Amino acid sequence: MPVPGDALPRPLPIVDPSRIGFDQGWLFHEGDVVVPPATTHEETYIRAKAGNARGAAAIDHDDSDWSPVTLPHDWASFQPFVETANPSQGYRPRGIGWYRRTFRLDAADEGKYLELQFDGIATNATIWVNGSIVAHNWSGYNSIYIDITPFARFGDRTNVVAIRVDAEAMEGWWYEGAGLYRHAWLAKRAPVAIVTDGVHCDPRRTGDAWHVPVTVTARSIAAAPADVVALASLIDPAGRSIASVRSAPVTIAPLEQADLALSIPVPSPMLWSVEAPTLYTVVVTLERGGAVVDARHVPVGFRTIRFDPAQGLFVNDRPVKLKGVCLHLDHAGVGTAVPDALLAWRLERLKELGCNAIRCSHNAPATAFLDLCDRMGFLVMDENRNFNPAPDYMAQLEWLVRRDRNHASVILWSVFNEEPMQGTAAGVQMVRRMAAAVKRLDDSRPVTAAMNGSFFNPANVSTVVDVVGFNYYPGDYDKFHALNPDKPITSSEDTSAFMTRGAYATDAAAHVLSSMDDEAAGWGETHRSGWAKIATRPFVADGFVWTGFDYHGEPTPHAWPTIASFFGILDLCGFRKTAYDIHRAGWVDDAPVVGIAPHWTWPGREGQSIPVLVTSNADRIVLSLNGRIVGDAAVDRLMGNSFRVSYAPGILEAIAYRGGREVARAGHETAGAPAALRLTPARRVMTGDGEDVQPVTVDAIDARGRHVPNANLPVRFAVVGAAIIGVGNGDPNSHEPEKGDARSLFNGLAQVIVQADAAPRGTIVLRASAPGLTPASLRIDRIARAAGPQVAPAVALRTIDGWRRSPLLPARPDPALAPADGDNNSWAFVRSGTATPAEAAGGWQLYRARVAPVRAVAAHGGRIVFAGVAGRAELWVDGRKLADTGGPATGPIDVALPPGAGERTVLLIVRPEPGQPSGIVGPVEIRPLDAR
Repeated sequence: MPVPGDALPRPLPIVDPSRIGFDQGWLFHEGDVVVPPATTHEETYIRAKAGNARGAAAIDHDDSDWSPVTLPHDWASFQPFVETANPSQGYRPRGIGWYRRTFRLDAADEGKYLELQFDGIATNATIWVNGSIVAHNWSGYNSIYIDITPFARFGDRTNVVAIRVDAEAMEGWWYEGAGLYRHAWLAKRAPVAIVTDGVHCDPRRTGDAWHVPVTVTARSIAAAPADVVALASLIDPAGRSIASVRSAPVTIAPLEQADLALSIPVPSPMLWSVEAPTLYTVVVTLERGGAVVDARHVPVGFRTIRFDPAQGLFVNDRPVKLKGVCLHLDHAGVGTAVPDALLAWRLERLKELGCNAIRCSHNAPATAFLDLCDRMGFLVMDENRNFNPAPDYMAQLEWLVRRDRNHASVILWSVFNEEPMQGTAAGVQMVRRMAAAVKRLDDSRPVTAAMNGSFFNPANVSTVVDVVGFNYYPGDYDKFHALNPDKPITSSEDTSAFMTRGAYATDAAAHVLSSMDDEAAGWGETHRSGWAKIATRPFVADGFVWTGFDYHGEPTPHAWPTIASFFGILDLCGFRKTAYDIHRAGWVDDAPVVGIAPHWTWPGREGQSIPVLVTSNADRIVLSLNGRIVGDAAVDRLMGNSFRVSYAPGILEAIAYRGGREVARAGHETAGAPAALRLTPARRVMTGDGEDVQPVTVDAIDARGRHVPNANLPVRFAVVGAAIIGVGNGDPNSHEPEKGDARSLFNGLAQVIVQADAAPRGTIVLRASAPGLTPASLRIDRIARAAGPQVAPAVALRTIDGWRRSPLLPARPDPALAPADGDNNSWAFVRSGTATPAEAAGGWQLYRARVAPVRAVAAHGGRIVFAGVAGRAELWVDGRKLADTGGPATGPIDVALPPGAGERTVLLIVRPEPGQPSGIVGPVEIRPLDAR
C-alpha cells in the first residue's frame, strides 16, 4: 500500500480580494414547485411586475422544511441507480430542483457594485433575487456573473436568492450531475471597479526580451464620469516586487466600461515548465482620485509554446512530448461536486503516473482545477462545450477564453469535440467564426478541434484550425502528415481500452473486463498499442488517453447493471489499474519503474499457467517466483514483457536492471484469508476549516498483515471530528449508495471521503468494521486554519413588503374596503419602510396586504411586528381587529397572530396627523412564537 504523506493542500490563490464565499446557508428542495395559474386580472397583473415572483421564487416563500446544504452540491449523487433512467447519465434520475438562500447586506454596502457569481450550475438555471428574475443560464459549465446592484436591499431588510435548476437538460453523454455543483461568490466593489475576468496579463517574449502586457477593463456605475488610473506590479515567487508601471488616465462614462493598457518589462524571468512550474503574480490596482478602489492578484508563468508540424510541441524551445489524459471531473461518492482538496489529490495521482498534460473533456473545468494545474505543472487543452457560433453559444466560448487566458498551464483552445459537421462547408464557416472570436481575446495560443474523421473531405475544419486534433484514426496519422506537412497534429483522444480494476480475466456475462490490457473498444487501441503509435511518431505532438479516471455514465461496452465507464487508467476512486504501470513505464523518464500484474493470490489454481505482464523503463527485467528465476528479458518499454508462470503460492517478483545494476523491483505475495481491516489516509494531517477533505483507503489484510486482493466484503464506517461525504469502491457494476456510512470492498479496496469539521486543533478518529474481522481505527491530526470568508446566512423571517394603499379618505373606511379587481391605479403600490408624505388636511388611509405565514406560524400562531407606524392606526387580520396604537406618535406594533392556514389578509387603517408623514415607516415581520 502507498505510504501516506503529511503534506497539506495549500490554499488556492486569492485572485479577486473583493469577493466573498457564498457556499454556506443554502436550502434545497428536490422536485419542482408548481405555481398555480393566476385566476384574476389583478393577480395576473401583479405577477407580470418586477419583484413579484410567485411560488418558490417569491421572497416570502415558505422554505422552512427545505434541506440545508453547503456548496458544492450535486443532488444527483444522492440518487439511487434506476434502470429506466438515462444510461449516459449513469442511470441516475436528475429532474428539477430549487435552491434558496437568505442574506443581509450592511447599510455601508449601498452604492457599491454587487455581483453574484456561480462557478457552475447543472444544467439550465433561472435565478431570482428578491422576487425579480436576474439571469437565465443555458449551460452547466460556464460561470454566471450577475449584477444584483439594482435589486439589493440593505440594513435590516434581507435579500433572497432563489434558483430553479432544470437538470433534465443534458449537454453531454456522460454523468453531468445536478445543481449548484461548483462554488458561489458575492463580490462587493466600489462604484468604479475592475470587471470580473477583466485583467489580461499573459506574459510574452519578443526576441530575447520578456514583457507582461496588461489590459485592465474597468466599469463604472457612478452617476458622473470617473477618471481612473491602473497600476501593475510584478511580484516574484519570493514575494519581491520586480517592476511597477502606471497607465495613462482614462475617463469612464456612467454605466460604461473602458480599457487601460500598460506593459511590464521583465529582463530575465525564471521560466514556467512542467518540471519547474514557477509562478509570478501580477498585482493590478485601480485608482480613482489618488485612492485604490479595486485590485486583482493574477498568478502568471513565463513560458513559450510552439507546435512544430514535424517535431511536435516545444515549451521554452525544448521538445516536450505530451503524455496526457482526458478527464471528466466526477469522483466516486461526490459526483461532480468535487472539493478543491480532492481535485488536488486526483492531480497528484496523475503526476505520479508521469502524466504531464490534461484535456478538459468536453467542457470548461473548475477554476480551482486550472489553478492547481498552474502550480503542479500540467499542460492543458481547454475545451469548449457547445459547437455553435450563435450569440448565446459564442458568449460561452468568449467567457471561457476571458476566464482562462492568464493560466500558464493552458496551451490549446479546443472549439469542439467530435462534431458531425466537421467535414462540411458549414462546419468550416462555424469554426472560422469561433476561432476568430478566440484570437480576438487571446492570440498567444493555437486553436484546435478534436476531429473523429473527415480529415480528407474537400471541406473540413482541419483547414481552419492551427493544430489538428485526431480522436483515434491512428492509421491516418502518416497519410495526413504527408498531405499536410505544415499542419501540426495532436492525438486529442486515443486508446479507449477497457479494464475492471483487480480483475484479470474477462467475464462478459458479469460485465467484467480483464486488466491485462487485451480489451479495447472497436474504434480504439489497448494502452500499449495506442501509446506506441504516438511515441514512435515525432510529428504527433501528444497522446491524450481516454481516460485518466473512470467516470460515472457512458457505460461502454456494457449497459445496465453497469453504471460507469471502464476506460480509466485509474478507477472511480483513483485506485490503480494495470494501465497505471503500463503508462509509468512509457511516460516516466527521470526515475526507474517496474510493475507486475496480476496479483499472486489464486487459491485453487495451483499448477495452472498464469499470464504475467511486467512493465518497466529499465534495460532488462528478471522475473522470479519464490527466489527461482522464471523469466528474463530485455525490456520492451512500449509493449511490456509477457510471461506465463505456473502458479504456486509465495512471492512473485520482478527486478529491473539498468546497466547491469538493479534499479527497481516490484512483487506480489500470496495472501491468506481476510483477518482484519486497514485504513490508509492520503495525509496524516487535515485542517479544521470545514473545507479540507481527503480520501481514505480501506482494505482487508490477512493474519500476517498482507493485502488481500480478492476480498469482497461489507464494511461500515464511523467518524468523529469529521463528516463522511462519500464512499466508493471502483466497481462499475455496483449499485450500493455512494452516500452514508457503508461500502463493500471490491477486489480488495474501498474508499471513504472525509471532510474535517470546522474546529480548532483536535483529532479525527475514523473507524471501519466488517463482520468477523478485526476492526481498524485511524487517527488524523486536525490543525487550526481559518476558512475563507463567507457571506453570513440570515434567518429567513416572513416579511410583508408590498402593500396597496388607498387614497386619502374623508372618513374612517370600512375594513372590507378594497380596490376592485383590475383597478391597479387608484390604490398605490407601496413598500414597507416608506413613509407617506405629509398631507395638509386630515383624513384616513387604508393599507392592505396578503401574506402566507410559514407552516409553524400557520399551525401554532406567532407574532406580527411593525417596527414603526406613524399616525393613529388600527391593525386588522382576517377581518378581526388585533391592535390600536391609541395615539399619533410613531411607534411599533407587536401583537399575537392567531393560527390560520393559507393567505392572511392584513389591514392597517391609519389616520395621519395633518402636516406629518404617516404610514408604515419600518419593516413588517411575522415571527414564530419562539423568535425574539
